[in-house]
Amino acid sequence: MSARILVVEDDPDQLENYCHALTRKGWHCDGFADAASALASPHVPDLALLDVHLGTDPDAGFSLCRDLIAQHPELPVIFLSSRTDEIDQIFGLRLGAWDYLTKPISTVLLGEKVSAVLKRAAPLGTRTLSGDWALDGPRMRLSFRGEPINLTVTEFAIVDALIAADGAVLSFDQLAERTRQSVVTNNTLSTHIKHIRRKLTAADPGFDALHSIYGKGYQWD
Repeated sequence: MSARILVVEDDPDQLENYCHALTRKGWHCDGFADAASALASPHVPDLALLDVHLGTDPDAGFSLCRDLIAQHPELPVIFLSSRTDEIDQIFGLRLGAWDYLTKPISTVLLGEKVSAVLKRAAPLGTRTLSGDWALDGPRMRLSFRGEPINLTVTEFAIVDALIAADGAVLSFDQLAERTRQSVVTNNTLSTHIKHIRRKLTAADPGFDALHSIYGKGYQWD
C-alpha cells in the first residue's frame, strides 16, 4: 500500500512542488496551507512534512506537530523550514520530530529523506534469534525462553537497530538516528546500553552478544 504523506506549507508554489515530487515517488500527498485544515483531514497520514512558520504564526508548525503526535503517537514528523537556527532545530527534534530539514532543498533530496524515514518507521517484523531469544517487532518485545524482557521503548529501539544491522557496528550517531533521539549525548546512549546489558544478563547469565567497539560504537554479534 502506498504511503500517505501530509504536507503543510503556506507557500502555494512550494506546496505544489513538494506534492508533485512526492506523488512522482508513488506516495499519496494531502497538501494543506494551514494547521486547522490539516487537523481536519479525514485521512490518517503515514508521515507529516511540516513548515514551521505558517501564515502569521511563526510557530504554528511546532504546535501542529504536538497536536498530530497527540492524535497519532507513532507518526513520523519532518520539519521543513527556512529557519536555520540551531535552537529551532533542537526544539523541533525535542517535540518528537524525526528530522529537521532546512530550505532550500531539492525535491530529489526531499524524496530520499522521506523515503529513509518511512523505512525507519515501517512496522518491525518478528525474528527468532540464536539460542532462546526472540524479537517481536509489532509488540515491541524481546523475550528469552518465552519470557518477555522489560525494556523501555528506547532500549527496544536500540536492540532492534543493532540486531537489524546483522553484525555491523553502529556508531553513536547511527543509534541516535535509529532511536529518534537526535539530541542526546554519547553518555546517554552508553547508559541505555548498560541498562540493556543488565536486563538481558539477568534473564540469561550467559548472554554475551552485545559488544562495545572502542571508538566506533556497538555491535550485536
